[in-house]
Amino acid sequence: MNATDTAMAAANPNWTAFRTIIRRELTRILRIWGQTLVPPAITMTLYFLIFGKLIGSRIGDMGGFSYLDFIVPGLVMMSVIQNAYGNISSSFFGAKFGRHIEELLVAPLPNWVILAGYVGGAVLRGFMVGAIVLVVAMLFTHVRVHDWAVTLSTVFLGAVIFSLAGFVNAVYAKKFDDIAIIPTFVLTPLTYLGGVFYSASLLPGWASAATHANPIFYMVNGFRYGLLGVSDVPLWSAYAVMLGFVLALGWFGLWLLQRGVGLRS
Repeated sequence: MNATDTAMAAANPNWTAFRTIIRRELTRILRIWGQTLVPPAITMTLYFLIFGKLIGSRIGDMGGFSYLDFIVPGLVMMSVIQNAYGNISSSFFGAKFGRHIEELLVAPLPNWVILAGYVGGAVLRGFMVGAIVLVVAMLFTHVRVHDWAVTLSTVFLGAVIFSLAGFVNAVYAKKFDDIAIIPTFVLTPLTYLGGVFYSASLLPGWASAATHANPIFYMVNGFRYGLLGVSDVPLWSAYAVMLGFVLALGWFGLWLLQRGVGLRS
């Protein structure tokens, strides 16, 4: 710990707790990097090869871009939200299952520090996986970042949203099988129907309306604007939806910790 960290820790013990949780989560991610970082890169490489090179060449342009370039933002965002969600749901439920979450609950820490620490670790994994997938994408495409501020902020907000959603899943889960239910039956369908592989402008009225009701659609399009400079929705609406979900899920997560739902027997 350097002098700055020591001074901050002495002035604010919450900083020490937050930093400790983040460091533990980061150590966990890097220790099992073969499970946390490599599989998404392999999976996305297959997506680029199959949907981009083999199928995309037959589809042609979409939104003024080659099909492979068009789907890159969606695939990157898909990997970010899936890994952010999976990291916190498995990590926090593991803490519950191993009974060491009780050490945090009895410590004189505000609930927001506990929540922020776990969410921060999940966001770090989301960013790491997203960066790896984006580098892989650049090997297959001509995609380059159009707007760094929009790109980074949409990835951050998307990762925070699904980190909080994964936290809620972990709180309510009673066994490891419960961790897989939401990703399988909710997250995966929402992702594939969230504009990753198509533009909403191609859909009939009812399908377009259903797509616009999907929150992932706004995350994908916000990120698509950051990379390509195009979006099916106004940028302000994408940010409004994402910020709304951050506030709602953040409040709900703090309420669950305050009430001890699923944590105190």
